[in-house]
Amino acid sequence: MFIVGLTGGLATGKSTVLAIFRENGIAVIDADEVARKILEPGTKGWKELREYFGDGVLGPDGRVNRAKLGEIVFDDIEKRRKLNAITHPRIQKTMMRMAIRYFFSGHRYIVMEVPLLFETGKMLTFMHKIITVVCESHQQLERLCKRSDFSVTVAKKRIDTQIPLEHKVAKSHFVIDNSGDFAHTRHQTENIIRMLRRSKFTWYFRAIILIMGLSVIFGIAHITSNLLEDKY
Repeated sequence: MFIVGLTGGLATGKSTVLAIFRENGIAVIDADEVARKILEPGTKGWKELREYFGDGVLGPDGRVNRAKLGEIVFDDIEKRRKLNAITHPRIQKTMMRMAIRYFFSGHRYIVMEVPLLFETGKMLTFMHKIITVVCESHQQLERLCKRSDFSVTVAKKRIDTQIPLEHKVAKSHFVIDNSGDFAHTRHQTENIIRMLRRSKFTWYFRAIILIMGLSVIFGIAHITSNLLEDKY
């Protein structure tokens, strides 16, 4: 099995592309879903977050108010670092555990959506291929304003905190342009799916695992045989 990293910029359409992979029967891991999970009320991450930021970042139901938390950490680098220290290691560990479960379930490859793949650099080592989702800059701005109810000024500042899309594109194996309609995005995504399905990397990897496993078994058998011969 190998891992395909899916990334892009804010509001470029990563979730749309991830949904297309899912619809095509591909195992996917959504970093945003994992981030919500590790901050569910009562979890260790939630307790640590509450201890540092206080009840002001929680909603009436005790869940983390992500919009409020984002406002607090955006202009405060120390608080942002603290938030990252609380969440990023937990998110990464959870995602890797999920990947291991998919491996033992027999999946040829999985798609792992990591919005800050290049910004943090923590998961790059595990990615066999990288897909970056892009769109026109004016579309990205409009979509972010609409999705998060940001002013244009705030949206621009949020976008500017990430590595420019052109830099991500230069380091990617595939690029999906989400500037057009959904049908065009689906067409591009399904073309990539066809290419990934033809990849022989997964079979090389499985062969290596099999050879290693057989080597261990034969090694144990050889040692056991020698011990029995010495005994008798």
